[in-house]
Amino acid sequence: MILPEATLGVLGGGQLGRMFTAAARSMGYKVIILDPDPMSPAAALANEHLQNEYTDIDALNYLATQCAAVTTEFENVPIDALRYLESRCPVRPGSTAVEIAQDRIREKTFIRVCGLETAAFCPIRNEQELTAALSAVRLPAILKTATLGYDGKGQRIISEPSQARVAFDELGNVPCVLEERVDLQMELSVLLARNSQGEVAVYPLAENHHVNGILDTSIVPARTSADIVRRATNMARTLA
Repeated sequence: MILPEATLGVLGGGQLGRMFTAAARSMGYKVIILDPDPMSPAAALANEHLQNEYTDIDALNYLATQCAAVTTEFENVPIDALRYLESRCPVRPGSTAVEIAQDRIREKTFIRVCGLETAAFCPIRNEQELTAALSAVRLPAILKTATLGYDGKGQRIISEPSQARVAFDELGNVPCVLEERVDLQMELSVLLARNSQGEVAVYPLAENHHVNGILDTSIVPARTSADIVRRATNMARTLA
């Protein structure tokens, strides 16, 4: 058990890190933020702010010696930094989980390996794979960069094959996925936590609404059937 008055470390000091820090300090924990940004929102509430790069060895060693556990507030933290910390102190989520979440190709493939469904998709790393994807994925579809895309960034809607080739160039010919566009009745989020004994706590499901590809409103609990709640919760447990 990591009890209050212990020190927790966070890689990243944005708005999610700020919310984490506020909650942790209200419970009596100390928080150290590692973020190169001098104006880090989370650092304003933390006990300490290490204004270093995420791969700075001295900063990572300091976190490992001072913190009972370390987490990350976003998925694009350098994996080598998490692996380095992981060999010295508890890191949650672990580097393997974060590495999967960083890359849409790895992520969607992993979801299918877990026996869960995704929209039809194909990985694209070159022109040959783009050609193959256009034959395998029904249009309209969405071309998404495999990494660093969020809030609608790094995405292009594809209605005909010629648009895909232009979009692939516009996105810099970086690894992408071509994903079938699906008409959604509702988007749900399932937030859960699991301890080292395997016990799982599931929070009430959230119903999400977006504006211009960016989350605008979440309604909790989601206005959906008990069967959908059960199915979504079971899927999240399986994935976790």
